Amino acid sequence: MPLVRIDVLGCDAQRLKALGRAVQEALGETMGIPDDDRFQILTGHDGERGVLRHGTYLDVQRDDGIVYVAITLRGGRPADRKQALYRRIAELAQEYAGTEPRNVFVVLTENTDADWSLGNGDAQYLH
Repeated sequence: MPLVRIDVLGCDAQRLKALGRAVQEALGETMGIPDDDRFQILTGHDGERGVLRHGTYLDVQRDDGIVYVAITLRGGRPADRKQALYRRIAELAQEYAGTEPRNVFVVLTENTDADWSLGNGDAQYLH
């Protein structure tokens, strides 16, 4: 049950939708996440009321085409599956939304079963 947040500068609804699709498909292919397990917050920033900053840390030449993908999910997946996820998100973001792989910045935050309530004020994963 990942929660995905995607933030993009100067992005229309069609591109946001394409990026959401790319991340969901990559999660399915690499982590076995079902397609109906889709919880996404897709935000386009206009550069005035919302700004995204980026640098060239680790010699990656990012630009204003930057796409930040933050994924929160339950922990326990091995590093090789995470690497496969990052790679596949970059590939699909390029294919579906024209985003250069160098501009795809992904961070995973892991937590435990007790950290989720999927509605009704219940911690469903604890049952």
